[in-house]
Amino acid sequence: METNKILPTACPSCGSELRVHSLQCADCGTTVTGDYPLPVLMRLAPEKQAFVSEFVKCSGSLKEMAAQMGLSYPTVRNKLDEIIENIQKLEHNEE
Repeated sequence: METNKILPTACPSCGSELRVHSLQCADCGTTVTGDYPLPVLMRLAPEKQAFVSEFVKCSGSLKEMAAQMGLSYPTVRNKLDEIIENIQKLEHNEE
């Protein structure tokens, strides 16, 4: 039975941001190594990543998101504003 693993974004020992060190092709085994930062969206909490994914599938309609989530429009707007703030902080920390 395969479990859905969540990619860690913070070090379990010290809490620092994790970076990608290597990637490997599942078919041929080729490995690419280096020091790569995780993309901003991957550094969001899993529930925020899910919100962004659903938002895109709703063509960016907060009204449709509110209906789908069973929440009020202002509540969904606040969730989006929080994600925007998180993204801006993550991008600012990259500079």
